[in-house]
Amino acid sequence: MIIGVISDTHGVLKQGALAALRGVDHIIHAGDVGSPEVISALRLLAPVTAVRGNIDRGAWAWSLPVEEMVVLDGKTFYVLHDVNDLALEPASTGIQVIVSGHTHQPLIKNAKDVLYFNPGSASQRRRGGPLSIGHIRISAQLVQPEIIHLDS
Repeated sequence: MIIGVISDTHGVLKQGALAALRGVDHIIHAGDVGSPEVISALRLLAPVTAVRGNIDRGAWAWSLPVEEMVVLDGKTFYVLHDVNDLALEPASTGIQVIVSGHTHQPLIKNAKDVLYFNPGSASQRRRGGPLSIGHIRISAQLVQPEIIHLDS
């Protein structure tokens, strides 16, 4: 199974991001979606799990949860916009993957048998960083994260 991970679109869904998400089995959006049209476009590609970020306002945004837990191919994912708001101990609750955004900086980190994954921003650079999304491949017991730079 391939999970596409995107964050911080801020209402803009670039063609490079759409191309990199084609063919995935599920999409996770880690907040700062920016508009309901972004979610609609992603749903044309695959089922979507999305959370609300700090810029998401209005009636459409209030329908998005602040955090979400989803099981994909036997792995438990916990999705929230800002990892600094994490109020639980992932390993003790059976969570294998934490997906977040907010920083606009891609991150792959393992700590206490938990993968922390931030795909970076798909629409706005910060501190000279690249535009990026991510893929997480799940096969058997393996969870393989990958950052995909949209600039190259």
